[in-house]
Amino acid sequence: MSNQDIIRELDEQAKKKEDEFLNHLAARLKRPRITSKPDQPFRGAPDFWTSYELPPNERIKLFMDNWTSMGGVAERFADIDEAVAYIAELAGKMQAKYVVRFDDPVLEQANIDDRIPGTEMTIWNEKSQENIMAKAAGADIGIAVVDYGIAHTGTVVAVSGAKQGRSVSLLPTVFIAIVRASDIKTRMGEVMTDLQRRFGTELPAGVHFITGPSRSSDIENDLTIGVHGPGIVYALVID
Repeated sequence: MSNQDIIRELDEQAKKKEDEFLNHLAARLKRPRITSKPDQPFRGAPDFWTSYELPPNERIKLFMDNWTSMGGVAERFADIDEAVAYIAELAGKMQAKYVVRFDDPVLEQANIDDRIPGTEMTIWNEKSQENIMAKAAGADIGIAVVDYGIAHTGTVVAVSGAKQGRSVSLLPTVFIAIVRASDIKTRMGEVMTDLQRRFGTELPAGVHFITGPSRSSDIENDLTIGVHGPGIVYALVID
């Protein structure tokens, strides 16, 4: 018997087993088995959903409520200076020693490096690539100015780049996302549309959707926090 005959015979056996399984399933459900492709007259979100948008304050409140419901901490501040003061207080309570952050003008403007005393601050950019992954992995806190927030899912979205390393949100013990109130969208579809507008088909290496702390139930369905990423996450909304 040739190799092609063997493959053909195995394929026929697999199809027979598949038919037996699906017929058994249909019988147990007491339904006729569907053998033809069903019609799908609708594609994507319905029109009413694509035009749905909450007012700004409702949008921000829903984002913060959903982020909190997923196990995160959400706070709102008038400006970046208030937010940095909050971060400095938090770092002091944690006795944090190592911090890694995005190289972002918003953080530079707030002079964040000098306002968190007693810590070693690593800035993610081209100048600090030596051992930067190890520094991110050993960091107590990672700080990122994210691109978007999504109200309906309680999600922040961080686009990676030369000054916005993905490890800042993935490796430290605590992750702090700073999101501008004006960048909080009602729906995820708004973010996807804006990403396409910004990047077209040339998407960056990483676009990270972060919803609450890392959680995993891989082992015996036992929920564990912080296995694959930060176990404590903050979303700081800046008006």
